[in-house]
Amino acid sequence: MKFRKFQKGGFRKIATRGFSLAFGDFGLKVLESGWITAREIEAARRAITRLFKRGGQIWVRIFPDKPITKKPIESRMGKGKGDVDHFVANVEPGRILFEVAGIPKSQAWEGLVLAQRKISLKTKIIEKNEA
Repeated sequence: MKFRKFQKGGFRKIATRGFSLAFGDFGLKVLESGWITAREIEAARRAITRLFKRGGQIWVRIFPDKPITKKPIESRMGKGKGDVDHFVANVEPGRILFEVAGIPKSQAWEGLVLAQRKISLKTKIIEKNEA
């Protein structure tokens, strides 16, 4: 990264890229804009992977590349920006988070429901033919 600390920035209205299924048969689409932390992404990925065991394929379509800073507790005002605390992915409505393929519909649906519970934003499960 060129700079270690980013400014907060804003959100676009809707996703202009990454809004259709490109690799898999089923996907998890986000319905509102916000930040998804690296921990949430990893927890959702693990939940899907554990359910599928060795079958199927999973694609993670987002990457947490935005550093979020935090100042220490009970520190006084001023004295600059805090240290990097964690990383997030900036998502807008319509963005595909995960894609899965190579497994039956019922199992894919079950895995994506598990992933939905790990994500803090509203999401929707989509199929290849409806996307």
